[in-house]
Amino acid sequence: MKNLISMMGILLFVIGLCALPSLVTAVIYREVAAAISFVVLIALCLLIGLTAMKLFPPARIRVRARDGFLIVALCWLIASFISALPMVITGAIPSFVDAFFEMCSGYSTTGASILSDIEALPKSILFWRSFSHWLGGMGIIVFATAIIPSIGVEGMMIASRETPGPTLDKMTPHFSDTSRRLYLLYIIFTVVLAILLMFGGMSLYDALIHSFGTVGTGGFSNYNNSVAHFASPYIYWVLTIFMILCGTNFNLFFVMIRRPRRAFQDEEYRAYMGIIIAFTVMIAIDLLAAGGYHDPFRSLTDSAFQVASVITTTGFATTNFDVWPTFAKMLLFLLMMLGASSSSTGGGPKIVRILVSIKLIRRGISLKIHPRQVTTLKLNRGQITQEIATNIANFMFLYFATIFVGSLLIAVNGFDLVTTVSAVVTCVGNVGPGFNLVGPTMNFSQFSDFSKIVLSFLMIAGRLELFTVFMLFSPYYWNSNKA
Repeated sequence: MKNLISMMGILLFVIGLCALPSLVTAVIYREVAAAISFVVLIALCLLIGLTAMKLFPPARIRVRARDGFLIVALCWLIASFISALPMVITGAIPSFVDAFFEMCSGYSTTGASILSDIEALPKSILFWRSFSHWLGGMGIIVFATAIIPSIGVEGMMIASRETPGPTLDKMTPHFSDTSRRLYLLYIIFTVVLAILLMFGGMSLYDALIHSFGTVGTGGFSNYNNSVAHFASPYIYWVLTIFMILCGTNFNLFFVMIRRPRRAFQDEEYRAYMGIIIAFTVMIAIDLLAAGGYHDPFRSLTDSAFQVASVITTTGFATTNFDVWPTFAKMLLFLLMMLGASSSSTGGGPKIVRILVSIKLIRRGISLKIHPRQVTTLKLNRGQITQEIATNIANFMFLYFATIFVGSLLIAVNGFDLVTTVSAVVTCVGNVGPGFNLVGPTMNFSQFSDFSKIVLSFLMIAGRLELFTVFMLFSPYYWNSNKA
């Protein structure tokens, strides 16, 4: 309990600090009600956070492996809960359930929204909404370990529960140093992208909003038409490139500095880039063949952007892909089920799990033909242990089971099958837009409060790799006799 209270204190302290830029934005744009709401949020977070840290100093945290799951799950839920206060206080989103949904979507970098008129909201509220992408993209607790080194050792145990992908590698002896290196790269990407977007005609405010959404692979925009508002091929291609970069395993960027060739030998990276190129070409050709596009460059631009946006689970849109031909939409739906690379800011099952699953299927077929054959699974020339293969198979089963059960739960709304299933897929995979009533030009406001709570839970569960959350529902977890 002391460890939990201490981590909650650290979390609230960090959120209080991170709300300061939004307060400054409210002051700049003279949004009095919003400024007051952020003052309330900051005061509340700092007061509770500092009190908890004073009573239970972070340096004394000793967390068991099993405790990490509870701490991470509660941290993300509490972060979404308390961060919704400014939206409710200002009346920007009067319903607390809606505000909670919006912040769950923000921190989980899903990008799904209940807002019909985004541009009507105060600029500082939209800034806070998008900044949650930036915090959630790399991980709230990874950020905490970067700024509070005293929790570095135990921080890895906790942060590994919230990091997208099967593994979280330490690049330095101390995890807090690793966190700082990752966030340094994260900040560099954000700053460089913001500068490039300003060269394309964006204001500093717009550039920051879309940089947060791109680098965090979240997809919140401050315009109703998303990125299509700018009607700029330059902006489209800049965002496409950075979405692809941020959907790449961040550890590879450090490998590229020392051994560039080794990074390009990574099987997951090659598969990731191969899928992007192949799907972009197929969709571009389909769009031209269907007659909806007459300009090959525009077709290629929209295709590349949407492929990058969906596979990295960013969720930006340059066009309404819900009106594209069925073949193109099926390819995008397949991308929603793949996700980005492991240890990236993207969501979804991750390419590495898909690769291992394919290898497992191939081995299964081979053993059916040659029962006595000894076949080993390999990835990047290294052998995949039976434990890793089993964990990945279990994850894939749980992933599809979650989609099935989630679809049953929100089917009570009575919406069509495509809307229901794509809404769940896009929330579990942290993609954002789906099809039909939750397409890129629509939103989730039509769902009942019950469905919004379910979808909020699915967004957090998907971002935390499912097991981190679902393990808490197991009676074995709460049995103190089982370590």
